[in-house]
Formats: sequence, C-alpha cells, structure tokens
Amino acid sequence: MKVMCMYLPQYHSFPENDEWWGKGYTEWVAVKGACPLFKGHDQPKIPLGGDYYDLEKDGVSTLSRQAELARKYGVYGFSVYRYYFNGRSLMKGPLEKLLAHPEIDINYNICWANETWTRTWYGLSDQVLIAQEYGDRDDWRKFFDDLLPFFRDSRYIKVGNRPVLQIYKTFDIPCFEDLSSAFNEWARAEGFDGIYFISGRTAGGSDDRDRCIDGYYYFEPGYSLKNDLGLAGTVSYNAGTLVRSLRNRLLGRRFGYILERRVSAERIMRAIAGRSYADNEFPGIIPAWDNTPRRSYKGLIYKGCSPELFEKTLKVLKEKVEGHPADFVYVNAWNEWGEGAYVEPDESARYAYLEAIRRVQQ
Repeated sequence: MKVMCMYLPQYHSFPENDEWWGKGYTEWVAVKGACPLFKGHDQPKIPLGGDYYDLEKDGVSTLSRQAELARKYGVYGFSVYRYYFNGRSLMKGPLEKLLAHPEIDINYNICWANETWTRTWYGLSDQVLIAQEYGDRDDWRKFFDDLLPFFRDSRYIKVGNRPVLQIYKTFDIPCFEDLSSAFNEWARAEGFDGIYFISGRTAGGSDDRDRCIDGYYYFEPGYSLKNDLGLAGTVSYNAGTLVRSLRNRLLGRRFGYILERRVSAERIMRAIAGRSYADNEFPGIIPAWDNTPRRSYKGLIYKGCSPELFEKTLKVLKEKVEGHPADFVYVNAWNEWGEGAYVEPDESARYAYLEAIRRVQQ
C-alpha cells in the first residue's frame, strides 16, 4: 500500500494569522499552551528533542529531514494542504519551498482544503475570517495555473498520467462538475490525461457526483464517528457530551471545567477496519486524536489510542487495498499537533507510530 500522510503547513507565521490570532502565531502556540484536563492526560505534547520547527526560517532543512524520515519508515508521500480562496493563497510558503527544492526526496500531492475560515477554534465565535467562494471559469483558470507547476514536478503523485488533486469537500462546490471538466480540459492541453480527482468522505458529508470524481478518501476519525457508531453508540456519545456540557455551564467556573467529548478509539478503529472499500475508495486512519490544544475542555479525545492499535488497524487496511489500481491509505496526519494526530516522533511515543508503519510495510 502507499501510505499517504496528510501534512499541515501551519508552522510559520504569516500576515493573516498575525492579524487574526496575534503576532507570530503558529500551530505551536496552541500546542505549547495546552494543559492537562484530567489525571493522566498527556498534555502538552512535546516534539522529540523540543523540535518546534519553523517552516519559514528553516523550511528546507525541516522538509528534507521530514522527507528522509518518511522514506525511512515506509511513508510513500505527503498530501499537503493548500489554502486557496478564489485567487488568494494562504500559508503557501512551505509548498513553494518544496517545489523549488527538487532535492527534497518525497512524493506529494496537493489537498485543497476548501473551507471558509472562521473563529470556531479555541471556543470563539463563528466570525468569518475569510470566505471560500468559487467564482467562474476565469477564476478556475487562475487556480489551475497556480497548481500547474506542481503537477509538472516529477515528485508530484499521479495515477497513470493524471496528477492527483484531493479536495476536502467537493460537496461544498456547486459548480464542481463544470470546474472539474475545465481542469481536465486544461490538463490535457498540457500533456496530461486529465486530473485524478479524489474527494473526501467527511463528517460533514460526501459527494455522489461519481461522473466527475475518480476516487474518494475517508477523512478520519470524523467520518466514522458520524456514520459508524450505531444508534446505541451515537445516543451514548451525545448523551454523555450533553451531560458534561451542562455540568460545565452550571459549575465550571466554580469547580473547574471537565472534558466534554470522549469516545473509544477501539470502536472507531473497528469501524475503519471492518468497512469494505471499493477499488476507488481509499481508507483513512489516525494514530491518535486529542484536539484540546485547540478546543480546551470542548475538545474531543479518542481514548485508548496506541501504536499497537494503529499498527493492528493499518495491517488490516493493507490487506483491504491490496490489488486496487491505486492503493492509497491516508493517515491523518503527519503533523497535526494541535489535534494530537501525528506520526512525527514526540517525547512520549518517540518513533513508535513510524515504526508501526515500517513493520506493516515489511
């Protein structure tokens, strides 16, 4: 199988983040500021050796080191988030560094994270920071031209002669049939056989426009939490969350706040491993999940995550995708430190999750 790790580039400051969250803000600010919410809660997370890297100041050396680590442990490539808003790109520096330095030895593709940015993180209001709009054919051409240098890169992942473009939420794009048709037209004019579009199956929904989508990736753990808990599990989860939420509203200031959302990692991994996947459906998996650095007591923790559970589930997924035309399995993520979803080494697990990948790949 080709293990693909989702890659978050928010480890450098940029003007919009400075404006919205404060001067010098990066993902590390939330990670360093996390606090344990109960006995035994492993927070804050600390990267191995205190490596709080900056993808602007030491981006090339960091990307080179990450690429070497990924290769060593059996990771096929990175799926790097691109934040593009109808002519405006945010957080684009790391991808551009990757493109400009072909000596960084890693396969990669772009995942368009096509969401409106709001202040939902950190328990703040739903104030819109930057809206996602899709424009018209002229706007789509600008986006295609923005992506074309990456498509031409020999390291860029392709299925056949078709560059892979992941899109987080195609179901949010009303004009996607026309947009995808235009992208395919322009790609063929550039010598490709079109674009290989991979759409996300997410907690928010899935797209059913199969005629313009080539593959689907499962964005976990949200998809399984939303769709595979079963009636009893969903009722139990929602009821527990409601009770703890009411307790925090009534007693939080006086007695302290408690974590509101928790779910069994074993239950979610069982759903992931038990699902059947069509030839064009690509499983997703998490190493762990704890987004309290971003959401504090309103966060969500998957209890019982471990390298052993991750390895056990990944082994099943390898068997499920064997023989598929494109045998991708998506790990969420390489470096989502603010969500506790990362395979990069930290001071607690060290290299355990990467070692699990390598063992499964052997």
